Amino acid sequence: MDQRIGKVVILGGGTAGWMAAAALAKINSPRLFDITLIESDEIGIVGVGEATIPTIHWFNQLAGIDEAALLRETHATYKLGIEFIGWNGEGSGYFHPFGRYGAPADGPMFYHRWIRAHLAGDPHGVEGYSLTTQLARAGRFAPPSNDPRSLLSTLGFAYHFDAAAYAAFLRRQCEAKGVRRIEGKVEKIEQNGETGFITRLTTQRGAVVEGDLFIDCSGFRGLLIEQTLKTGYEDWTHWLPCDRALAVPCESDGPPTPFTRATAREAGWQWRIPLQHRIGNGYVYSSQHISDDEAAAKLLSRLDGKALADPRPIRFTTGRRRKVWNRNVIAMGLASGFLEPLESTSIHLIQSAIAKLLSLFPTRGCDPLVAEQFNRVYGQDVETVRDFLILHYHRTQGRDEPLWRQCQTMSLPDSLTYKEEQFARTGRIVLGTDELFREASWFAVMMGQGIAPQDYNPLTDSFPEAANAQHLARIRSEIAAATPKLPRHEDVIRQRLQAPAPRPA
Repeated sequence: MDQRIGKVVILGGGTAGWMAAAALAKINSPRLFDITLIESDEIGIVGVGEATIPTIHWFNQLAGIDEAALLRETHATYKLGIEFIGWNGEGSGYFHPFGRYGAPADGPMFYHRWIRAHLAGDPHGVEGYSLTTQLARAGRFAPPSNDPRSLLSTLGFAYHFDAAAYAAFLRRQCEAKGVRRIEGKVEKIEQNGETGFITRLTTQRGAVVEGDLFIDCSGFRGLLIEQTLKTGYEDWTHWLPCDRALAVPCESDGPPTPFTRATAREAGWQWRIPLQHRIGNGYVYSSQHISDDEAAAKLLSRLDGKALADPRPIRFTTGRRRKVWNRNVIAMGLASGFLEPLESTSIHLIQSAIAKLLSLFPTRGCDPLVAEQFNRVYGQDVETVRDFLILHYHRTQGRDEPLWRQCQTMSLPDSLTYKEEQFARTGRIVLGTDELFREASWFAVMMGQGIAPQDYNPLTDSFPEAANAQHLARIRSEIAAATPKLPRHEDVIRQRLQAPAPRPA
C-alpha cells in the first residue's frame, strides 16, 4: 500500500492557514497530494499584529511573492526595526534595529570594541553605530547591499502589512495553483478508533473532507489539536502576564515611519504599526491591573489620528500546546499557542512551523519519532522567543506601576538568567546555533533595558586604545554621512508601486 500523504487538509484560513497552503502548493509540483482548506467567512481572523521580522523574506521567496505586488495588495510599508518608548520610565527610549552594528567586517567583535571604549569613558551611545537605526530615525530606507564591503550590507528590514489583505493575497495565489477552498464551519470530526488519527471533517453545509494530514489553523480554539485530541497547554502567564489586547486602526498623521513603535503603558504596552493608508494600533494589557473599559479609553485617547473603528477585543493565554504535532495533526498560528506581538514574531512562528514541516514531511503513518523531532526543534524556537520577550518585562526600570513591579521581581527561566549574567559580567552574547534573534537584537534590547556589561573580550586589547577609538569614530562618521544621502521611505514605496508586474512563470 502506498504510504505517501495523498490528502492534506488545512482547517482555518487567515494568515496561518493561507501561508501553510501557499508553501505546500509551491513545493507540490509535480502534484504529490491534494490540498483542501476549510474556512468560514463567519469566523473573523484575529490578526493581532501587522508587523513582521526579516525572516519574512524566506517565506515570500518560497511562495514566489513579488515585492511590488506585496506592497500594492497589502498596503505594506518597510520596517527597519522597533522603537521602544517608556520601558525605563517616562521619556526613555531605545531602538532595536534589524541590521547589524558597526562596520561591514566587524562582526560580533564590534560589541566588545564598543564596550571597551564605553568602560574607558567614551560618551557615544550605541545608536550612532547602526545605519539601520539612523535611517529609521530619519524616515529613510534602502535595501541591504550584496557587497560585503559596503556599509549598506549591514542593513536589514521587514514589512508592515494588512494581515487580512495578506491572507487574501495568498488565497488568490493558492487557488490559482489548485488549492481547493471549502466554505463552512466544521460540525463533525471523525477519528480512527485504533490510532486516534483524524480521518474526516464534515461541515455544517454537509461537505465531507477526508485527509491523511491535518493542519490546524483554527485559532485559539484549537479545534483539532486541543478540543479533539486533548493535547494540553503550557501556561506562561507567570512570565508574560498580559492576557488581553485591543486593536483599532486610525487615520495616518503623515508619511509612514519605517519602524514599529512599542510604548510601555500603565498595565502593558501599546503598538503602533504604520501602513500606507492607515495606522494599526493596539493595547496589550493585564486584566488584573486595568479594566477593559479603561484600557479602551486609554488606547483611544492616545491615537495619532481619528479612530476608524471601535476597538476589537482579543483574549488570550500566553503559552503553547504541549505538543504542536500530535498524531496526524500539526497546529500552526494561534492554534499552536500565543506569544504577544511585542517583537512581531507571530508570523515568524507560523513560517517556522512551515519550514519544519517541509523538512520533516511525514508518510501516512506520521511516525511518532518524526513528530517528536518537530516538537523538539519548534519548541526550542518558541522558547527562545519567549525568553526574549520576558527580557523586556523583567528588566524594565523606572516604572513603579503594580504590573511592572511584579515583573521586576519575578523568577526567570534558567536559559534567560544565563544570557543576562553572561552579558552583564563578560559582555558576551551567548546564543544557540538556530536561535531566531542574533547578536544585534540581544545587544540592542539588553543595553536598552539597562544591562550594563562590566567587561569585554580581552582580545580587543590587541588594538591600541587610540586605534580602537579611531575605528569607532570612523564608523560614526561614515554612518552620519551616508544617512541623508539615502532616499526617503515614502519615496521608495512610491517608486516600487510603479514597478511593472512580473511576467507569469
